[in-house]
Amino acid sequence: MLISGSKLLNFPVLSLHVGGAIARTAEAVVDPNNLHILGYTVVGPMVDAEVGDVLDIKSVREVANIGLIIDSSDELTTRDEVIKIGEILKLNFQLAGLTVETKKGTRLGKVADYVVNTDNFMVQQLVVKRPALKALTDPELIVGRSQIVEITDYKVIVKDEEAKIRREMIKKDFVPNFVNPFREPNFAPIQNQNPDEPGTE
Repeated sequence: MLISGSKLLNFPVLSLHVGGAIARTAEAVVDPNNLHILGYTVVGPMVDAEVGDVLDIKSVREVANIGLIIDSSDELTTRDEVIKIGEILKLNFQLAGLTVETKKGTRLGKVADYVVNTDNFMVQQLVVKRPALKALTDPELIVGRSQIVEITDYKVIVKDEEAKIRREMIKKDFVPNFVNPFREPNFAPIQNQNPDEPGTE
């Protein structure tokens, strides 16, 4: 399923053990080498940096419209426990805000958002906000990951085929395919099978 990366920020982290939210996501930990989201830093009254304030994406059981579902707060780790996540956090790499240019140096704009595949947490597309003059006729570009040539600390370099960069609308509606584990079975409405009784449509 595809979803805007910005929608996964300030997103509830739900514990099956507690039966509710224990934290909210703060910052995505994106590997600049392959645009894989390794996890999220998290904040909240139940979060302690010494015990764990990082959620490894491998610990996420489900991505639902109500939040990221994990087993318990024990899934949260410190920044040093998962070496790869710790290394990326030290780089302070932020995908949003990077300048996007072609190999020939043509400036296309800046990364305003990105689209994540929640099946594998890979960034599939970049949403590029156009410069002021070009924004009047073409406010956004959608750049697929296959068009990315290189990522540096300051910019994303894409193929020179600007005219062929695919423009498409991001699907805004998030309709997850999941069973809500926080809804008890006995909460489901009982369907009336007798058409003559009140309350039957």
